[in-house]
Amino acid sequence: MEIDLLAKYPRTKRDLKARGATKTEKVRKVARKFGREFFDGDRKFGYGGFNYDPRFWTEVVKDIVNHYKLDETSKVLDIGCAKGFMLYDLSHHLPLENLRGIDISEYAITNAMSEVKDVVEVGDARDLSKFDNNEFDLVISINTVHNLKINECGDALQEIERVGQNKFITVDAWTTEKEKDAMMAWNLTAKTMMHVDDWKQFFKTVGYTGDYYWFMP
Repeated sequence: MEIDLLAKYPRTKRDLKARGATKTEKVRKVARKFGREFFDGDRKFGYGGFNYDPRFWTEVVKDIVNHYKLDETSKVLDIGCAKGFMLYDLSHHLPLENLRGIDISEYAITNAMSEVKDVVEVGDARDLSKFDNNEFDLVISINTVHNLKINECGDALQEIERVGQNKFITVDAWTTEKEKDAMMAWNLTAKTMMHVDDWKQFFKTVGYTGDYYWFMP
């Protein structure tokens, strides 16, 4: 179902006009390498410094744990885990050994938080063959799937569907032309962005039955 499990994630005021002016294809090409420039380089390439801050995920993970009724036996996979910040906060509620994270970025995994180093690795959402069917009680993927081309999004969603008993993803989307314009100005790495109704139809087409919500700048 459609559910905002990131309701408590802090939102900042964004200067979309200024950001849009810097988002050239050259900049996007650098950002899509998901290397040092994206995480810890100049702000125009991405985060401009990607560091742990407890105010971002602490309250969000409480809602996730409560919503899916996770306990000390639950296994969770975070796809697009980056440096493992959300996994670290989850480890305060679930045993660390029950958590796993993958990310396409070798840089992010190399520079992951020391506390979660043993449970994160380089991996691709399109191929989760190392994991068994229904291996995880919950698979989470925040703002990651949309970084793939549309056919690859389908591959990733089918893999998420296969390995997770419960699933929650967020993707870039809009409901109005104004929101679409804002998304186009904000977008840096996404290759697939759609109206929410088109996403819902796409989920049905590829057989994704998990929960979902939208990122809108």
